[in-house]
Amino acid sequence: MSVQSFASGHQPRETAVDVAIIGAGPAGLTAGYLLTKQGLTVAIIEKDKTYVGGISRTVEHEGYRFDIGGHRFFSKSQQVVDLWNEILPDDFIQRPRMSRIYYEGKFYSYPLRAFEALWNLGVVRSALCMISFAKAKAFPNKTVKSFEDWTVNQFGHKLYSIFFKTYTEKVWGMPCDEMSADWAAQRIKGLSLWGAVVDGLKRSLGLNKAPNDGMQTKTLLETFRYPRLGPGMMWNAARDKIVATGKGQVLMGHSLKQLASDNEGGWRMTATGPVGEVMIRARHTISSAPMRELAARLHPLPATSFNAKQLKYRDFLTVALKIRADEDMFPDNWIYIHDSKVKVGRIQNFRSWSPEMVPDQGVACVGLEYFCFEGDGLWSLHDDDLVALATREMAQLGLVSAEQVIGGVVVRQEKAYPVYDEDYAAHVDAMRRELEATWPSLHLVGRNGMHRYNNQDHAMMTAMLTVENIIAGSRIYDTWCVNEDAEYHEAGDEGAQQTLPPARAELTEDQAAALASVRDVPRKVA
Repeated sequence: MSVQSFASGHQPRETAVDVAIIGAGPAGLTAGYLLTKQGLTVAIIEKDKTYVGGISRTVEHEGYRFDIGGHRFFSKSQQVVDLWNEILPDDFIQRPRMSRIYYEGKFYSYPLRAFEALWNLGVVRSALCMISFAKAKAFPNKTVKSFEDWTVNQFGHKLYSIFFKTYTEKVWGMPCDEMSADWAAQRIKGLSLWGAVVDGLKRSLGLNKAPNDGMQTKTLLETFRYPRLGPGMMWNAARDKIVATGKGQVLMGHSLKQLASDNEGGWRMTATGPVGEVMIRARHTISSAPMRELAARLHPLPATSFNAKQLKYRDFLTVALKIRADEDMFPDNWIYIHDSKVKVGRIQNFRSWSPEMVPDQGVACVGLEYFCFEGDGLWSLHDDDLVALATREMAQLGLVSAEQVIGGVVVRQEKAYPVYDEDYAAHVDAMRRELEATWPSLHLVGRNGMHRYNNQDHAMMTAMLTVENIIAGSRIYDTWCVNEDAEYHEAGDEGAQQTLPPARAELTEDQAAALASVRDVPRKVA
């Protein structure tokens, strides 16, 4: 069986393993899979009662499958790709990559092409955009502190308000004038409005036929690999392989109650499940749980628990709608909604990810993503009200009529994105220092475990290197060796900037490529 549970009783049921793992997401399952291959015993607890995979899970409802967030299977690390192929050798399909911006009934390329944007906006609005752009160039803001300052200086207030302000504020839940200018400079690279105008004039005169559109040429993947039944297919397979070894247990519906040091270098983990508590004794613990939650359940309570309490998270929910239609509304994997009149931030088209996720050819299935904070008004709405909201907004956007919607379901994803505010780095560093110094057999992995907004392959690599450390009996690899600009340093090269002693083993180029996948996120103005 792929899921194990324990009988109820007055006393917690006890089990002893080599490694206890908190969370059955990509990091936790990667660690469990590799450890059991090495002959070690593991117990993985997962608070979800039904699904493994964390944010990479695939939810099924009435035969329809939903990818929570959208996951392209691509990595610069051959080591990660090889592991994907090992776990799921026969079920990848190749899919076309397409994402666009949707604004007032028209589609715009993503990344944005300035000349195309001006063309689609029409003569009057484009003229106003150019006037706004000229004003910004003639009278730039001399004190550039925020995302808004930087973007208005580059493109003018009109284009900023159309293509940058609305979506950015939807995703991150804070005003653009409170986000740092540094993030804007990293995020919006190579796009020149003046270059687009010159390019357009040249092409209109037949002097230039290259479709640059003011954008420095960038190569994007035209296709990507994807499990035919969604990313959850990968992690279901990993779970099953772990259990099939006879060395691993996956305890579904079990939440961490306490993680206590046994004063001998090991751990006693208490987890609460559907039929009571279970006690897991282990030599090592790997945690992909949010840092804030882990610190609150550690015993003894770490001195840096105050730091952990300050860490924040951004949540989101997906409203999946079944829509009666002869064909899908758009061919994109997803579209970004740059319209302040609706709350939805992004809309996925699940058939464009994989036709097998949508069983009825006469029904389209789309997922409307709403970014929010757990407990706010949007998050707390009843599911029926959220389905009604999504239906209204699809009609308001002109994508479908409300009468075409024949059903819907809501999936909530808490702590989807770690928030990088002005103090987060100091809080994470303080907690990391204490945990590594006090409990060397406690290992943090993955997006929430390390409070780093990263890709699936990054989360997996942190787990892969952690397994190497456990097998070796010491921290030969530094799993944190990624700098703030999403570049990497080999552990031996960090030198004076390294807050902890560098690991003895240098990362290979392949490992470093995966660890370099941490994505840029906004920070508050200092």
